[in-house]
Amino acid sequence: MQYSSFVSPVGLRIIHLPSDSPVSYCGFVVHAGTRDERFTQYGLAHFVEHMLFKGTEKRKVRHILNRMEAVGGELNAYTTKEETFLYTVCLREDVERAIELLSDLIFRSQFPETEIEKEREVVIDEIHSYEDTPSELIFDEFENRIFAGNDLGHAILGEEESIQRFTSATCRDFVSDFYRPENMVFFSYGKTPFSRIRKYVEKYLLASFSGGFNHLHRCCPKLLPAETVVQNKNLHQTHVVIGGRAYGLFDEKRMGLLLLTNILGGPGMNSRLNVNLREKYGLVYTVDAEVLSYTDTGVFTVYFGCDSESMEQCLHLVRKELKQLRDKQLSESQFAAAVKQWKGQLGIASEHKENAALRLGKNFLHFNRYDALPQTYQKIEALTAEGLLEIANEIYEEKRLFSLIYQ
Repeated sequence: MQYSSFVSPVGLRIIHLPSDSPVSYCGFVVHAGTRDERFTQYGLAHFVEHMLFKGTEKRKVRHILNRMEAVGGELNAYTTKEETFLYTVCLREDVERAIELLSDLIFRSQFPETEIEKEREVVIDEIHSYEDTPSELIFDEFENRIFAGNDLGHAILGEEESIQRFTSATCRDFVSDFYRPENMVFFSYGKTPFSRIRKYVEKYLLASFSGGFNHLHRCCPKLLPAETVVQNKNLHQTHVVIGGRAYGLFDEKRMGLLLLTNILGGPGMNSRLNVNLREKYGLVYTVDAEVLSYTDTGVFTVYFGCDSESMEQCLHLVRKELKQLRDKQLSESQFAAAVKQWKGQLGIASEHKENAALRLGKNFLHFNRYDALPQTYQKIEALTAEGLLEIANEIYEEKRLFSLIYQ
């Protein structure tokens, strides 16, 4: 279906994708995240996201939590290194209720000191809990190393020391700098007509804003020499991430790398890493490959968990698969099968409405357009086996590979 979009007089971009479902998804995506924090503010973007739920000019915490729950809806939020999402899931008849609440939280949150003290402990506990999960923590530390010295090189949750310094004023200043209409998108996916979505959004937006917009000052991280780091954490299982720098969101080669990643270690049971490490040798339970793209750079990773005795063999097999993709071009039949599989996976994934709505918002935020499935298929069909070989030789180059090992 064709999407509709509009730029409001205060600069907010609005995008709506029609759906026949009785369930609606809508929210704000703000172009501000972890990499927009100052050195002394690590964790602030995520902390502000938490505090949006802790009181506005007209609502106490319990009123916020009950507003959508009372009609069976959901209110959610999350923070990345470059964006913050605040959104709802509700029935079509409750869309106006949802938009009014979202606007209240985004533009009228008060960040009361009493709530900051309570939430500080919640987030610090979240950090400690995260540190107890090596299979997740290792990805944060891997990015910290590959982007060392750059604003991308610190964890989204932040550090306990910096979180202890946050105050109501700290949160308000961050919101004043970045939570501006011109720095965000309102996205909607549902059956409500676009004209009504526009009417509701403009009705509940603040008519005027104080202060100026703090334009993003992001610097692309420098390429660092590859390294292998081993950390002894007295774990039952060894956790390994091997990877390197990848393409940013706007790089035309990114689509080819995503296809390569799906071949290498995508969700299919027939991915090369799964067939080799798990099915053939029985060395791992989990092995996968991923690509994460930021606006100016990216990172690709291969992760596996195994017994310590199997680690060297697993590393050898991973590097062997990477070398295979560098040295040998896919045959015509292999390439066609890979394209067909990926298209099928994307088609099935598109039926997950919530993820589709979030992708709608993020795409419009960064590209000022939304590519539906047919447009995505066209880009995939434009790829070539020769192009994939070129990308593999650039990204999977042995001397560029970082390794981080927890054992």
